[in-house]
Amino acid sequence: MPAEPVPAAHTPTAPMPAAPIPAEPLLDSGRFARGPFAPVTEEVTAFDLPVTGRLPAGLDGRYLRNGPNPLGLDEPVQHWFLGPGMVHGVRLRDGRAEWYRNRWVRSRQVAGALGEQWPGGPVHAGMDFAANTHVVAHAGRILATVEAGPLPYELTDELDTVGPCDFGGTLPGGYAAHTKLDRRTGDLHAVAYFWGWDHVQHVVIGPDGRVGGTTDVPVPDGPMMHDFALTERYVVLLDLPVTFSMPAAVSGSPLPYAWNAGHQARLGLLPREGAVREVRWFEVDPCWVFHTLNAYDDGDRVVVDVCRYEGSYDLSALTGRGPLTLDRWTVDPAAGTVALQRLDDRPQEFPRVDERVVSRPHRYGYGAVIGEVNPSTVRMSGTFQDGAFASALLKHDLAAGAVEAHRFPRDATVGEAVFVPSAPDAAEDDGYVLAFVHDPDRGATDLVVLAAQDFAGEPVARVHLPARVPLGFHGSWAADR
Repeated sequence: MPAEPVPAAHTPTAPMPAAPIPAEPLLDSGRFARGPFAPVTEEVTAFDLPVTGRLPAGLDGRYLRNGPNPLGLDEPVQHWFLGPGMVHGVRLRDGRAEWYRNRWVRSRQVAGALGEQWPGGPVHAGMDFAANTHVVAHAGRILATVEAGPLPYELTDELDTVGPCDFGGTLPGGYAAHTKLDRRTGDLHAVAYFWGWDHVQHVVIGPDGRVGGTTDVPVPDGPMMHDFALTERYVVLLDLPVTFSMPAAVSGSPLPYAWNAGHQARLGLLPREGAVREVRWFEVDPCWVFHTLNAYDDGDRVVVDVCRYEGSYDLSALTGRGPLTLDRWTVDPAAGTVALQRLDDRPQEFPRVDERVVSRPHRYGYGAVIGEVNPSTVRMSGTFQDGAFASALLKHDLAAGAVEAHRFPRDATVGEAVFVPSAPDAAEDDGYVLAFVHDPDRGATDLVVLAAQDFAGEPVARVHLPARVPLGFHGSWAADR
């Protein structure tokens, strides 16, 4: 089955296509159809998985990861972003790997292609899509998410589809791919955008799983806001020059967003509290950001760490004019300025921190290498298009200004890594780093567990899956409730 259908052309008064725009760094569609990106063709359930090494007894929960996986390749793949989501999961408990499952998210189209009845549910603006970008757990639900209008899909603990989720009828519009959980309050934050709005919307889902509040923020040009950041005082908005393009939509582009040189790049600080929540905007140099590492308040200033593509960015070709680097913006509201600092010039993406420090000062961060790594110097060569995902993960100690690399075998590939603390009250660096790693010798994937405090050392454990997990997008650790 091809990706969600997109009409060949549109007039300015015609409705937009049902397909959403899940923005991620990616490769051309030809490469997506082969190698470590190629979709798998069947759903698998396997129990009592073999393990090399020893799984930590405290890892009780499910490691989940989402990504696009077309049901068939009879037609050319239009774009990696447009494949229906498939969620992969590994259940760990008491030092054992109990099961592996992979399941397509059952949108109406996917359910029909599989000969099943669609479970039904709410749909925003006619945009039903098998959410393919992230998977998160909140308030007793597991949610597969995507951006640009469609609702998330709720899944069971075994990854079966429950149906679209509008949080008990409390969500007024579409939702977002990325969320930030404030562990002090239990609130889940998101920033949603949709081509038909003249604003973006900050959405707060309470610990009860219902929308606790929304705030509309007017923005011109319909910018793509894939990610955002959160501090204890602010929601940090990234209003950057990739915006909705009517010419691209009229020409039939499945991704009608393009670089807009006339759109000023800026950061916005939206107060989280107060009777009047007005955004204050700060101009920055032209750039593109898919993902933030984290943000926090530093006195009256705000610190925002991001993976930043300098200069213009061509979403259709997925190339940036300048380098991809780990950078820090420091916003000084009193002075009205934003200072830029280079944290690391190694090309990297999919940055993550210990989720317990989201919105608060962080010392450590993790990322996936884009390009090739020289293990003796931890330097890289190549570009995203040339090297794609490499066989290494990075760990940053931002306080010490140090970087470590964990290098897997050269022909292995690894995407995003997720940090899991060894105990709820453990120190920020006391825990494990989990990632799916393709093992070319087996033609299948391992769930690799690294000790965060021995990041470059041998893995603590490898869970050997019976199938290959294509390189995809984002994942989470869902601890046992």
